[in-house]
Amino acid sequence: MVVNPVAEEPPTASPSSGDGVAASGVWRRFGAVEALRGVDFTARYGEVTGLVGPNGAGKTTLLLVLATLLMPDAGTVRIAGHDPVTETRAARTRLGWVPDVFGVYDNLTAREYLNFAGAAYGLGSRAAARAEELLSLSRLRDYADRPVHVLSRGQKQRLGFVRSLVHEPRVLLLDEPAAGLDPYSRVELRDILRRLAAQGAAVVVSSHVLSDLEQLADRVVFVDRGVTVGERRIDDMARAPGPRMWRLRALNQSELVTALDLHNYPHADPTPGGVDVELVSDEAAAGLIAGLVRDGVHVVSCAPLTGSLEATYLELTGEQG
Repeated sequence: MVVNPVAEEPPTASPSSGDGVAASGVWRRFGAVEALRGVDFTARYGEVTGLVGPNGAGKTTLLLVLATLLMPDAGTVRIAGHDPVTETRAARTRLGWVPDVFGVYDNLTAREYLNFAGAAYGLGSRAAARAEELLSLSRLRDYADRPVHVLSRGQKQRLGFVRSLVHEPRVLLLDEPAAGLDPYSRVELRDILRRLAAQGAAVVVSSHVLSDLEQLADRVVFVDRGVTVGERRIDDMARAPGPRMWRLRALNQSELVTALDLHNYPHADPTPGGVDVELVSDEAAAGLIAGLVRDGVHVVSCAPLTGSLEATYLELTGEQG
């Protein structure tokens, strides 16, 4: 099956370059509460952009503005080149929206639900065929003629996700899309989103599961207290120099500790999970592993205790401790 995020109408920009989402100086207030205080945000075609921040940072409010469900009090927003305030219909035909909690029509079957969504987006005679494609993509073909209310939470989450793809959007917005999914479905979701980006879509994912984002995103934008506090490319963070804690495990922890002491590597006390050592780079980790193997230590694993994305998140949002 081909998942092709190409709009029916001619695009306003190349589907493989440029910004699918562009927001500048966006403010949104709820009474006295300023949820967004001048956020700047972009998401390029052909990439997965992660949106990261602590609870209450304004991530969901920003996504609701981008999804045309909230009007900004100030600032400019463009979805596939269209202003969601003055060109709402044009923006909506080009975006897919996956909220963290979504409603489904419980008395419809999964097939009827997707047919209804296709009809709502004006697919006409193509709606039925598109529904069949998406039932296969979501592994729900065996449940196609069952009422939605009998599906598990994870199955409903998969159904809601593929519903967002029914009209082949060029921009895809997802708020905590992995919530309720089993590990296999999370890997599957990641693969589908990477495929959509490779085909030219601009994919935006907000998630608290930083390990998933580290494997999924090309670029991450950090938001805190309603403002943008930084952005990083994942590959740049992985190469960034600086000390990090690494956790080592060996078949014999005592031999591991003895070898670390012999070569003057400061380390934490050993635990059942391993021994933590501060290393300055990937090269230093590789050198340590090589030395331990030469010493006859049977190393089982060596990995950063904190991922590069998590470390950057803690640094930029001020949540160290």
